[in-house]
This record gives sequence, C-alpha cells and structure tokens, in this order.
Amino acid sequence: MKKIILTALLALPFFLFAQTISKEELIAQVKANPKDAETLKIIQKVGGYYPDYKEMRDLFNTLDKSVRKSKDGQLFDYYLKRLEGASVGKKAPAITQLTPEGEPFSLTDLKGKYVLVDFWASWCPPCRAENPNLVATYAEFKDKGFEILGVSFDRKLEDWIKGIQDDKLTWKHVSDLQGWGNAAGTLYGVRAIPQNILVDRQGVIIARNLHGEDLKKKLRELLP
Repeated sequence: MKKIILTALLALPFFLFAQTISKEELIAQVKANPKDAETLKIIQKVGGYYPDYKEMRDLFNTLDKSVRKSKDGQLFDYYLKRLEGASVGKKAPAITQLTPEGEPFSLTDLKGKYVLVDFWASWCPPCRAENPNLVATYAEFKDKGFEILGVSFDRKLEDWIKGIQDDKLTWKHVSDLQGWGNAAGTLYGVRAIPQNILVDRQGVIIARNLHGEDLKKKLRELLP
C-alpha cells in the first residue's frame, strides 16, 4: 500500500513520517541517545507500518530508566503491551462496539469463521481506495466461511454510514465513534489505517496487514 493514514493514540506525541533514512540508521540513533525522550519517537519510526513488538521492545529496554519511567515512556510501554497482545499466534482481544443501528456486536459473534478485522475510517482516502478490493474479496469468500468486521475510526455517525453505503460495504460494522481513541484500535495497537487482523475459526490471530492479492492468496489457502 503506497499511502497510509498515520497518527498517535493516547495523546502521545509520536507520529510516523516517511523515512528518509534507513532502518539501520534509526536503530543506531536509538542506541546513541538512550537518555533522550525524543528517542521514543525514533523507535516508533523503526516500527513503521508493520511494527515488530519484539524489536521495538528490545530497543525500548535499552533506554535509560528515566526515559522508560517518564509519562511518555509508560504510555509507550502500554502501547507495546497492546501490540504484543494482538500479535500473530495470540488469541484475538475481545471487541464489542455498536453497529450503525446502535446495537452491540462482538467479534465473538462471528466465531467459527475466518474473520478479517478491518480498521478504517470514512475520512481516510487510502482506506476508501482499498475498499473495492475488500468488496471483491468478500464476494469471493463470504459463502466459504469468511467474514469481515469493520471497525471505524470515525467520529460522526452520518459520515460513517455514508462511507459504508457509498462503498457498498455489506459486512458487519462497529465503532465507538471516538476517532483515533477507538477502544478496539488501542487494544490492538493500531496507529495507522487502513490496517487489519486476520483471525481463524478458533479466534486466534493468524496474520496482520494483508491487503489486495495478498489477502486473497491467504484465503485461497485457508478456504479452497
């Protein structure tokens, strides 16, 4: 995916920018500045769109105690724990939010199917650009035991509903209308959209951030 919308959760002053230096150089910067709180931002850049919590945790642990125990350091530690809890091989954290009709709906309501938890928003151009691919994927696999649960980072109900209708997204949708503060997004360590999690029939995460043909290829392996 060429473009993504990125921001920070939990009021952290961390933002991901297009990297003009290599990952190796970023890691070197982290190791050279263990007492600088700004180094937390560099660790976030190391993670990028496909964050590896183990790599980020190892880098975080090299920081001086004064940084790790600072307010920003504790919030970053919380983010890493959430990211670890939503990694491949882990049981998918519970999600229960409201549908556009105001009814509660849970990820567990789709138990027994392969489920793509899709984090998106109507105001996110890359998300909207990806939606036709999801529509095509859903049409191919929905009768084979595949479902999608859209989790929106919208704040306005009317915008959310319009986005669903305009893009013809016929699967289940939920949100708490808290924007980047979406509780499910926080729980899954989501700091960039579009982003997704693929969950198996037993509720275990088996992949993260599969888009377009990569997602179709995976589902063809799982649902021949």
